[in-house]
Amino acid sequence: MKRRRRSEGFNLAFLDIMSCGLGAMVLVFVLVKYDVSDSNAEANNLIAEIQLLESQQVELQQTLDQLRNTSQSETEKIKKLKEKLAQIQQGLSKKEFNLNNKRGELTALKNSIATRPIANKDDLIEDDRGGEENYLIGLKVEGSRIAVLVDSSASMTDEKLLNIIRRKNSSIQNKKQGPKWLRTKKIVRWLLTRTPKVSQLSVLAFNDSIHSLGETEWVSVNTDGALKGFYEKLDSIVPAGATNLHKGLQAVSRLNATDIYIITDGLPTTGESNYSHLNPFSGCSSLLGSSKSISGECRVKLFRQTVQDAGLTDVKINVILLPIEGDPSAVNEYWSWAASTGGLVISPAVNWP
Repeated sequence: MKRRRRSEGFNLAFLDIMSCGLGAMVLVFVLVKYDVSDSNAEANNLIAEIQLLESQQVELQQTLDQLRNTSQSETEKIKKLKEKLAQIQQGLSKKEFNLNNKRGELTALKNSIATRPIANKDDLIEDDRGGEENYLIGLKVEGSRIAVLVDSSASMTDEKLLNIIRRKNSSIQNKKQGPKWLRTKKIVRWLLTRTPKVSQLSVLAFNDSIHSLGETEWVSVNTDGALKGFYEKLDSIVPAGATNLHKGLQAVSRLNATDIYIITDGLPTTGESNYSHLNPFSGCSSLLGSSKSISGECRVKLFRQTVQDAGLTDVKINVILLPIEGDPSAVNEYWSWAASTGGLVISPAVNWP
């Protein structure tokens, strides 16, 4: 009986051991499986964090690149601004230098004016309206035999062609009240009041004919009432007709003047009939009698032929040129002619004299 009890105790102990071992193995498997799951989750978290950091790194790199580009652009702008500033400073330096020179010239001019002798009363002629006329800068009336040639054609009534045409068909009084003609008479007064008392004076008006404003060809400026007589004759003239400069210059050339002052507004519009036979005028229908208008090109040809025929080579020519529409070549032509004689062309402001 004792042997049977030992065998049962051994079997129970063995089973207990086996059960504990199996339980331990199950526990080990359970624990191992739990750790693997946790490890995969941690790895996934680490991968996500790495991806986030990489994304942030890319964004930061892009931001850094943008900042570098912006910095480079701003640096270039600053460089350009500095260059522009240097140019402006250089320009200001030049202007300041020129300004200082101008100040010096102005001071010298003031000193020159202050030390210039004052003209004697005998050297000036008073206008019959009272007072002494002002000088026009650059133009001085001088010469022993002075001829004043006044354009009295229809164009001398106004500056606008449309207004000139209207006045052509208006009354005599309306023609005489043309703004440019009133200004012309003021200019004649200005010239006559500046004439030296020792000079001989002749005043002629021209359109398609000649009108002498003096009692004789030459009038001494010292003669009592000489200027008043010229003014009265001038007031009686009615501006009309064409501009025949040829007749005016031919009349002046016979006077043997030393200095000629011409008041006009443009190139001639008509000439002598024999001009139509000259080769340069073959295309100028107005000179051939088949047209009432004349082109700018033909007016230039007519002017040059007129000057050539006048032969005034030893006379100083001065021109006061008033404005008119449609005659752009007048300034150049008159300037070339006057300059060749040592004279001037003046195109004064509208408020002179």
